[in-house]
Amino acid sequence: MESKIKRLKKLIDLIVSYEILRRKNIVELKKLFIELKIDQKVDKFEKLFEFKAMNLNGISLDKDEFGEIKEGKYIQIIAIESSKQKNKNINLKYFGRAERVDKKILKKIIEFVIRWRLEKSYKNLDHYKKLLEKIEEHGDR
Repeated sequence: MESKIKRLKKLIDLIVSYEILRRKNIVELKKLFIELKIDQKVDKFEKLFEFKAMNLNGISLDKDEFGEIKEGKYIQIIAIESSKQKNKNINLKYFGRAERVDKKILKKIIEFVIRWRLEKSYKNLDHYKKLLEKIEEHGDR
């Protein structure tokens, strides 16, 4: 009996830690949205999550080269908008040549994209959870 209680407690702790992470992530993402002036291109914060994906030009997010700038390249935050015909890249913010951008700004740019991706993954999880609930609602048809 005690092992079941311990497992339940671990599960609850895990769920709570994810919820705390998500709440903190949203707060920080909103700050970066304003600070990096993404709000000049996307007028409402929630509209950020209508994009299919978000990438960086000029800074690597690969595991082995994470955070390294690509000399001679320009730093941009690029959002991918999905349409029926094809995907469209939208420049959310241009920061200039990689080697000239302040290191503090570089960190914030990377943080913005990673935090966006984290929240986007939560939103995708919510979406699929709702779809599963619909399946259960319909039962055996």
